[in-house]
Amino acid sequence: MKKKVVSLMLVLAMTVSMTACGNKNNAADDANAVEDTEAGTESGSSEEAVAPANYEEVSAELYDKELGDFYAAYQKVDEAETVSERFALQAVAEAKLMESGVMLPLQGKGGNWAISRVAPKTFDYTMWGNDNERYHNALVTTELIKASDISTMRAKWAELKGTGEYEDWARSYLEEQGYTIKDTYNYGAYTQDPTTWDVLTSSNSVDSEVLVNCYDGLLEYDCEGTSQPALAESYDVSDDGLTYTFHLRKGASWVDSQGRKIADVTADDFVAGMQHMMDAQGGLEYLIEGIIVNASQYISGEVTDFSQVGVKAVDDYTLEYTLESPCSYFLTMMGYSIFAPMNRSFYESMGGKFGVEYDQDAADYAYGKDPDSIAYCGPYVVKNYTAKNTIVFQATESYWNADNINIHTLTWLYNDQSDATKGYNDTIAGTIDGTGLNSAAVTACKAAGNFDEYAYVADTLANTFMGFYNINRNQFANANDSTKVVSSQTEEEAERTKQAMQNVHFRRALSMSLDRGSYLAQQVGDDLKYASMRNSFTPGNFVSLEEEVTVDINGTATTFPAGTYYGEIMQAQIDADGVKIKVWDPTANDGAGSSDGFDGWYSPENAVEELNQAVEELAADGVTVDAENPIQVDIVYPANVESFTNRANTTKQSIEASTNGLVQVNLVAAADATDWYYSGYYMNYGYEMNYDFCDLSGWGPDYGDPATYLDTFLPDYAGYMLKSIGIY
Repeated sequence: MKKKVVSLMLVLAMTVSMTACGNKNNAADDANAVEDTEAGTESGSSEEAVAPANYEEVSAELYDKELGDFYAAYQKVDEAETVSERFALQAVAEAKLMESGVMLPLQGKGGNWAISRVAPKTFDYTMWGNDNERYHNALVTTELIKASDISTMRAKWAELKGTGEYEDWARSYLEEQGYTIKDTYNYGAYTQDPTTWDVLTSSNSVDSEVLVNCYDGLLEYDCEGTSQPALAESYDVSDDGLTYTFHLRKGASWVDSQGRKIADVTADDFVAGMQHMMDAQGGLEYLIEGIIVNASQYISGEVTDFSQVGVKAVDDYTLEYTLESPCSYFLTMMGYSIFAPMNRSFYESMGGKFGVEYDQDAADYAYGKDPDSIAYCGPYVVKNYTAKNTIVFQATESYWNADNINIHTLTWLYNDQSDATKGYNDTIAGTIDGTGLNSAAVTACKAAGNFDEYAYVADTLANTFMGFYNINRNQFANANDSTKVVSSQTEEEAERTKQAMQNVHFRRALSMSLDRGSYLAQQVGDDLKYASMRNSFTPGNFVSLEEEVTVDINGTATTFPAGTYYGEIMQAQIDADGVKIKVWDPTANDGAGSSDGFDGWYSPENAVEELNQAVEELAADGVTVDAENPIQVDIVYPANVESFTNRANTTKQSIEASTNGLVQVNLVAAADATDWYYSGYYMNYGYEMNYDFCDLSGWGPDYGDPATYLDTFLPDYAGYMLKSIGIY
């Protein structure tokens, strides 16, 4: 379930384009990149963490205690009779999630200074899925684009959105302004090698953001956010909303890594891809559980005959999906990797098998091991791959839409992030085509006289990065290597911290005590410290009501008119509950309203109020909290990155000052980003999480419904983000 789990280090890397799996930003619209580090086997000891004997029982108890109100509210969503009522009930449920204090929203992706040669809004545009990671239609110039021109183009995009005219207009505008458009794009935010070349087995953005450029889906969002035919020329939906029939285009081909044709793309490729995805259970299969007929049963093993699953090749060019019940957002999922096709015969030639015979560890299983072991049906093949160096994508001559792509060579260049100004220097030199500007790069850009003419503020997108509180900590050194990232807490201190973390008022106190403006300023500077700040999990403007809706707010029937944003309903529930946080500001975003751009959590006064209540309740449980007996909170950070070190120190200073010494923050240094990631981001279960507070992960949406966020907090291993708070 992790494709959209994106690392906060990635978003703060500030290189061009952007995980905890997440949407990639592009150079022009969001150069605030996701930085990742290579996953792999660590040297040294490799002891595997073992789940405590009563782990599932404890997880269930803690879920009921800390998230029971959220879950009870969320279950009511199933009672909704309209899509708008569904959105309203989801907002009420998310209010309960925010009030639980198990996580603190930190920022959205973007909102930083950037410079670029990539024209704004010329990548595929969508707030969810994988399509916005496709680069084939980007317009890239040989010169840096002036900030004034980027502003003009953004305004024109808003005017033309939905007309299908923006790309042609953008090309003409750039040429009229004297820019030269090229057919290459050099991307400089590649910071982690793919862990697999098989997109159907991975839930990591580091894999999907590479591989989405190598295949096409049935439908694809264009640069204006309109869903367009891709491998499907058209589709039909049955009157009862249960059957979706896609009519595939003829003439689309599968090729190998050398561009040689293997086969035609047919409906069976989508059947094979779906079965392989379910067999591999790489973490995203939950998205179609309960949606496609018998998907849940096949994944659980209750059904072993895949022909009973609701995906069928009616003939070579007709594909049919049958749903358990109508799903209002089903079509928004078509651009996502779980619906990617896979050529059955090529897969089998690489040792691949289906069903109970599937075994990726078999000696003859070679599929997805490298760029030569997959088949391609998208605009590019990978012509060169050198680990921690370069990935080169070359346009495929036989691609069905070859005449309509703008980028013919896409080159990814590795950046280990050790040099804070490398992205800027490489952009100025023309080595890469854009970069986000961290505080060091802003200084360099101003010193060189480039800032005023070229620097612009990147858009803030739908990925949300959070801080998580570990309410059930069991690990005090990295699970993959017990010699790294070691806590200094004693057993007694650790037990006290665990009890405190299981108190909602203590968690709220911590959230209210962190000055997130100062925290974010360590990366983006004071001028933009609020630009990307987010106050909710689902962005408040992610959806709005299509019609008037009346829902229950604490016993009062409350009516929200058509056009009401999700965030406004969330705020209404929070206000009714008397919790002093603000997740929606109707005056933000130039009066349009937003959950971004302000700090609705930080308040030392409110923090003390919550902390006093926590101290009282903890005392009743036998835990004394005072200046001589503070609660210890471990925060891990990568010590080799200056900006992250500064951010960690800011966190420590802010929390300790706001809590009047009743909380002591211990900064636990990881030698590098890899060790930092192994403290939690790379781990699969809550009992492996080695921190008390973690700020290296986030989530980006998979489809166009708030459930794509909220489902990550479902119980019983269904919710991917629960592991980040130490359960399941």
